Amino acid sequence: MTPAEYEIRDGVSDALREKGLLRLLTCGSVDDGKSTLIGRLLYDSRSVYEDQVQSIAKSTVNRAGVGLLDLSLLTDGLRAEREQGITIDVAYRYFSTAKRKFILADTPGHEQFTRNMATGASTADLAIILIDARHGVLPQSRRHAQICALLGIRHVVVAINKMDLAAYSEARYEEIRREFAAILDGLGFRDPYFLPVSALAGDNVVTEASANMPWFDGPALLEYLETVEVETAGGDFRMPVQLVVRPDLHFRGYAGQIASGTVRVGDPVAIWPGGKGTRIARIVTYDGDLKEAAAPQSVTLVLEDELDVARGSLIAAAERSPIAARRFRADIVWMQERPLDSARMWLVKHGTRTVRARLIRLHDRLDIATLTRGAAAGALGLNDIGLAEFEAVSPLHFDPYAANRAMGAIILIDPETNATAGAGMIRGAVESAFRPVTASERAGRFGHGPGVVKLGGRRPLASRLERRIFDRGGVAVMRDRASVDVLEAFHAAGVIVILVEEAGPFRAADDATACEQILRELFVDAGVDSGEAI
Repeated sequence: MTPAEYEIRDGVSDALREKGLLRLLTCGSVDDGKSTLIGRLLYDSRSVYEDQVQSIAKSTVNRAGVGLLDLSLLTDGLRAEREQGITIDVAYRYFSTAKRKFILADTPGHEQFTRNMATGASTADLAIILIDARHGVLPQSRRHAQICALLGIRHVVVAINKMDLAAYSEARYEEIRREFAAILDGLGFRDPYFLPVSALAGDNVVTEASANMPWFDGPALLEYLETVEVETAGGDFRMPVQLVVRPDLHFRGYAGQIASGTVRVGDPVAIWPGGKGTRIARIVTYDGDLKEAAAPQSVTLVLEDELDVARGSLIAAAERSPIAARRFRADIVWMQERPLDSARMWLVKHGTRTVRARLIRLHDRLDIATLTRGAAAGALGLNDIGLAEFEAVSPLHFDPYAANRAMGAIILIDPETNATAGAGMIRGAVESAFRPVTASERAGRFGHGPGVVKLGGRRPLASRLERRIFDRGGVAVMRDRASVDVLEAFHAAGVIVILVEEAGPFRAADDATACEQILRELFVDAGVDSGEAI
């Protein structure tokens, strides 16, 4: 088969829609040969266009050697990637054979791009973990295996690559296989498949029975990928509402992508939050109405009753409700320099809904060297993996990630920069007994204690400060002046009072510098006592 035989639409051809789809990714440590392996897979299965081959043949960058095609260039598309010989972003490739169609994600191996690898793994059914036969199992190999396990991937191929540089040694292959098999045993993978390959030479990639490794008689990589059986996405019907469609007075529909399960006209559903019940009146698409739809289709649902439904609402099967909880436990892969700690609020994006939440406690952190969980030091740093407990300001409606990947996944967002800070996989709700609200709980939620800031008439600074405190998840109020009784009430509520007209000992040059100085005092030092001025 060649790409020219198909009319490609929306990334997948019409001729291939009837075949089974396998989503997979390659991962492992840097320079283990991931891009070269994919290039060899595409090239030997005739899944690349002739002009692509000609382009890499003419490239001034060639790490394969004189007279050889550098097949890694088929996936390393960014100029920075080609110049450095590494993969930075996730490169997606679509290809097919007579038996199956594939969506393949080539993910970066560098530790600093772990967040990109987690992105590629989030939708994969199978992972190909590459290990350089010369270097063996590295920390990043362990980290990627753990992330794949956390993200619900249960099928894994371990390709021990660059066997040509290890003299095609069976003893070396067996040494690495035994070491990594012991690691995978504790991660929940189902029958991991090990095979020795040389992506550069093509051994055991597409063609079977490598003359260089007669001691290995298993199927080549492509044959295994064509025949491996993976579970199809199931679960109860769930659809987060992304948009309320109201083109005129006669139509009101709720658009979104079905996250899991199947829905039919007439099915009873419940709308969360609230749990109000109704039935599906119509399933509307651009091509016309459907009698039923399933994940991952994007549709517009029309309900029999007029209910309060907005973006962020969840339409779910009536007989199988999601878990509703403000407090939950989740495995976290942390992706930014600023650590995850309990000193500030975070935004949690779940489906189409975003809520504020704080870290209650960090249960443990994963030791990448041993893949064992140990005591946490109170925060997760860049590329750390840990088990954390959160409390949101309003309930999330979710399924555990182990049962439903789409409805158990969350993204943590830094409210100050709006940047993705971490990815999470919800394990379940945490029961909490009634207890009075304490001052330390207020400080933990707001990220600061109560305080009074006297600015002596500097109103622009007061306004700037109020906004910065609010953006960080804190609570502040501007007042020209306040009585002792009012200050005591604000103090009891854990609020920062910004007194505009009252002069205090604080002095600073420009407003921006002054604002940052005050914030450091309030948030890092947990605030000031009521009545004390900055």
